[in-house]
Amino acid sequence: MGSPTFSWASKVRQFRSHLRARVRPSERAALVGWLTPAQLALFDGMHVADRRHGLDVAASLRAAGVTDDELLLAGLLHDCAKGPGVGVLPRVAWSLGEAWGPWVVTVARGVPGFSGALNRLRDHADLSARMALEAGCSARTTELIRHQAAPLEPAAGELLRLADEAN
Repeated sequence: MGSPTFSWASKVRQFRSHLRARVRPSERAALVGWLTPAQLALFDGMHVADRRHGLDVAASLRAAGVTDDELLLAGLLHDCAKGPGVGVLPRVAWSLGEAWGPWVVTVARGVPGFSGALNRLRDHADLSARMALEAGCSARTTELIRHQAAPLEPAAGELLRLADEAN
């Protein structure tokens, strides 16, 4: 039942993390010297759970010895297009669709307010890449974001994918 990469333990952990997500002021302040004002605005526009996740992905990459600023930036901003309006319930529906099949998402689209959120979840990698490019990120960073689930760049892309899954 479900996709071979689906893990209930991982999804439960993500659900709990989503509900408890916080970004400390000191963490936000540390970004000021690293990000451009447009990139910082993009980060600030993310749901708090996605900001926390991006910080955790970047921290995991750093812990793995990554010093590549383009990859670290991709880790931080890779979910920026989900936006503040994609709450936990559409995310649960999306995850159940990954486990049980697309029919779950089709049914969930009937819940008021879910259709747009589910579209954002479906399209977030491409939309996030476009938003990152508009915020001044490099072409390489945007391509790492765009292909986060199926990396084109073997080493860096796979590091991003693994850090994303681990967080």
